[in-house]
Amino acid sequence: MKKSEVIHAWANILTGSAPSLSIEITKECPLHCPGCYAFDAAHLGGKTQLRELSDFKGDELVKRVLAVIDEHRPLHVSLVGGDPLVRYRELELLLPQIESRGVHTQVVTSAFRVVPATWRKFKKLNVVVSIDGLQPEHDERRKPATYERILHNITGARVTIHSTITSQIADRPGYLDEFLNFWSRRPEIAKIWFSLFTPQIGATDTEILTASQRESIIAELKRLRLKYSVLDMPESVIREIASPPRNPAECIFARTTKIISADLTTQITPCQFGGAPDCHQCGCVASMGLAAVGHYKVFGPLTAGQIFKASDRFGKGWRKLQNALSPKPVLAAAPSPFKIL
Repeated sequence: MKKSEVIHAWANILTGSAPSLSIEITKECPLHCPGCYAFDAAHLGGKTQLRELSDFKGDELVKRVLAVIDEHRPLHVSLVGGDPLVRYRELELLLPQIESRGVHTQVVTSAFRVVPATWRKFKKLNVVVSIDGLQPEHDERRKPATYERILHNITGARVTIHSTITSQIADRPGYLDEFLNFWSRRPEIAKIWFSLFTPQIGATDTEILTASQRESIIAELKRLRLKYSVLDMPESVIREIASPPRNPAECIFARTTKIISADLTTQITPCQFGGAPDCHQCGCVASMGLAAVGHYKVFGPLTAGQIFKASDRFGKGWRKLQNALSPKPVLAAAPSPFKIL
């Protein structure tokens, strides 16, 4: 992270704004992947589930997403879902307008639909394609977004590959090496990231890694990052997996990222997993990346993490005071339900 970006993020946090924004722009997804956190019953706090929310499409979606971005003025926005490519027409309108605002954008997709090669023109866009391991496992879990379909749909594009390591993967020697060997040969691949499966507290998912598996994976990733330059995981990030933030209050990602669901109103807390994630077993590459940035010394012994956390406390206090002093709005008649275009 550049020093100028740290200062910019600091300024945002001081005013009570989050420097990072994640928006579930649709509840729709053609896949039904086991272990998907977005459709987990706990994702929205247990009161409702993502598929039960109302969402938008067409010009209404574009207008509302841009309004959210303009309100929060983030440095970075992730467009997730569901699968954002369900709203590919709206993305064609959104991406140039977000870039014109100087905001870095990340689109996270299964690549079940074509990723336009023309998106390479955007300087601040990162398209992340989620892959669940090697072809046999992936095709079984993520059909219709099979390897064959993904390879066709990313032709001519520029994408990042992200894969979540589960206990089943961790049990197979050489699995990550084989995975990296396959994807690193593709001309469309800019970089590759790995996360470790992060469960909810008390969960018993078969995907959960044991302590010994985590230790083995950490050692393997340190070795593979030297073998494959496309593996964009510095050793500082990999080390964080061994000692993740103990709770959301200690997680820079959770404290500096606002997550908004498909109705563009519901906020997801404490992080993108929602519910009660087991932070002791967190392996989210975004969380680990910001944890590593938190140790970056900005001014002498002062770290980025210390700046973020102190600024976050001040900013939230300032926003609370502003809200208390602001005149209360006059209640209007309840609007009629919006129309899905």
